[in-house]
This record gives sequence, C-alpha cells and structure tokens, in this order.
Amino acid sequence: MTPSSTSACARIGIAGAGLLGRLLAWQLGRLGHQVTVVDPAPGPAPLFDGQGAAGFTAAGMLSPLAELDAAEPDVAGRGWHSIARWSAISALLADGATATGQDEAPAFTQRGSLMVAHGSDLGAARRVLARVAQPMPGQPAGCSPQALDRPALNALEPSLHGSAGALHAWLLPGEAQIDTVRTLARLQAQAPGVQWRWGETVEDLSPGRWQTRGAEAFDLVIDARGVGARPTWPVRGVRGEVIWLHAPGLGLQRPLRLLHPRHRVYIVPRADDTVLIGASEIESEDRSPVSLRSAVELMAAAHSVLPALAEARILRMDRNLRPALPDHRPRVHHEPGLLRLNGLYRHGWLLAPSVVDEALALMGWPPLPCAATMPTSTPASSPASA
Repeated sequence: MTPSSTSACARIGIAGAGLLGRLLAWQLGRLGHQVTVVDPAPGPAPLFDGQGAAGFTAAGMLSPLAELDAAEPDVAGRGWHSIARWSAISALLADGATATGQDEAPAFTQRGSLMVAHGSDLGAARRVLARVAQPMPGQPAGCSPQALDRPALNALEPSLHGSAGALHAWLLPGEAQIDTVRTLARLQAQAPGVQWRWGETVEDLSPGRWQTRGAEAFDLVIDARGVGARPTWPVRGVRGEVIWLHAPGLGLQRPLRLLHPRHRVYIVPRADDTVLIGASEIESEDRSPVSLRSAVELMAAAHSVLPALAEARILRMDRNLRPALPDHRPRVHHEPGLLRLNGLYRHGWLLAPSVVDEALALMGWPPLPCAATMPTSTPASSPASA
C-alpha cells in the first residue's frame, strides 16, 4: 500500500523525534494516521548535554530577512511561508495547553527583530544591509529593513539606551520568534494517537520497513534523523552554541543581531526573564562543552550592546550539532514507502514548516495549518541605507 490522500489511515513510522519528526507526527496524527515515532533519547524532555535533538538548543529566531546575510533568497521565501505556519500552529498548541491545564506561556511572538551595530562597524553593517534590503519573492509588503534613529530605538527597546558608544539599529518588520523548548514539548504532548518509543535506535531503514529491536513493516517510513541519517546522506554536523542567562528586569522585547566583522551574535528574550545569546555557526562536529573563549566572546559581545546584562546570572551553556548537506539547503526525497527529510542547517525553525509542507504535498496530504501574519506597526523611521 502506498499512502495517499485517499488513505484513511496509513501506518507510518518516523525515525527521529527532533523538530521535523515531532512536527510531522503532530500533523499526521491530526490527519488520523497511525504514527509510531522512535528516538534514541531517553524521553521527550531536553537534557542540554549536546546529544539530544538540536531543535532544543536553537534560540528560535524566525528571521527571513536577517538570514539573507548568509543564505540564498529561497531560504527567505521558505521563511515567510513558515512564519505564517508557526503562527497558526502555536495558537492551536496554546489552546491545547490551556484545555489540559498545562503551561500557558506564549510560545510565538511577532514584533519584528533588530539588527544593531556599533559606530566603528557601520561599514560592515551596511554591506549586510545591502544584501537584506532587496525585496524577495514571498516577502510581505512593509517588511523591508527600516533604520531607527535614537529616539525611535529607545521607544522600541529602552533596555538598549545605555549601550556604550553610538549604536546604529534597523528594525526588520514581520520577523518573529518561537520558544523552541515549549513548542517541542507541546508538539509531542498534543500529537493525537501517536506512539512514542524512547531509548530505541533505528539501525536500518528501507521503503516500508525498519530495523530497531526487531524488523517492522509500515505503509510509509519517514527518516527525520538529522545527523543520524549518515551514511545514507552526506550530512555533516555544524556546531551551534547558546548561553542561557537569567536577566530580571531587562525588558528586551525583540530578538536582535549584532553586526560585526567577525561575530554574528544574536540575543533572544524568552519568558521568565530568560535571555539566550549565541553564534550562528561553527564548522565543527565537536559535542564537548562550550569553551572559555567562546563563552567570553559571546557574553562580551552581548554585554557591549546590553550593559544591563552585567548582572545577569548564567543558567547553562548549551551546544549541539545541526544537520547540514553540502549545498546548505534542505532536501526532501520520496519514493514508494519511504520519505527522507534533512539538511535544515542553521535555519531549522525557520525552514521546518516549509520542508514539512513540501513532504506532505508529495504524499497528497493537507499542509500544516496557516494563519495570515502582518508586520507589526513601527515608529517613524528612515530608509534602510540611512
């Protein structure tokens, strides 16, 4: 049997309970399919030990414009598609959490994001802006970068007021952020009828079959194992590092990126006075703890933008490997009885709904829920090149 839009209930096995695996399991369960998910992790919760799902480590910036600094235009197009999906998915998951008495904190916000640069780095910042300011396919109206003067920046983010030196800033309207830990937990907890098997490894898979503790047959096997899909796919791990800080009273409302000739540091606010800082990518498959050098560079860069972080307390230093294919693009492969998804690279949360929708379309199944999203209102600002 080959699953299709006419299949009332297909037996589906998903290898991997990371971001792609949980998103697929949630949607396929909602569509009434019989879904089994297998993952080597001991359980659904994050361990922050560098070994689990990379989606837990990500800061959750949904930044189609900002990613144009180091990505192709199609990444931005997929990103705008995904933001609309995440808006609708997060609303459904929030309703489910409320109905079951779970944590009701919002997991998705869309207030735009900021790019900032110190005065000495303005030349490097303008080169980045030249790449991100060009309209791209799928980009909503009103979502071009907007330069902010000092009063406009202070009105949006008062916590940046004390930054040392002249701080230049640009608002990227329409961009969003998602709480990765809450969202992964809700996707797993609210996937209807899905069987989750933890502590198991898929040793081998082929169309309609896989080998775990024994051989099992399915109508469709989905490989969403990320780096674990080697050697079938030429996937490599790209190290990402994130430092979690507790910063009561900081009041940061939007994710921001520091534009610097050497660093691409991001700072992302979460609920409960938590702030995440990290770097975009490190070409290494090292899973060891964060080094002193990395920690000092990340925190010094963040402190240069937000002096109030001086009194923040370090909660944890996390790291993980994100799956990248040689061309740094996601890929979906389908043949009868087998579906493979991989290569989210550093854009995992930005691209995942788009990649899942591509896979669902290949199977003739409905896409993920969608909601229309609009750029947030902004103060008067100057052209991006100002």
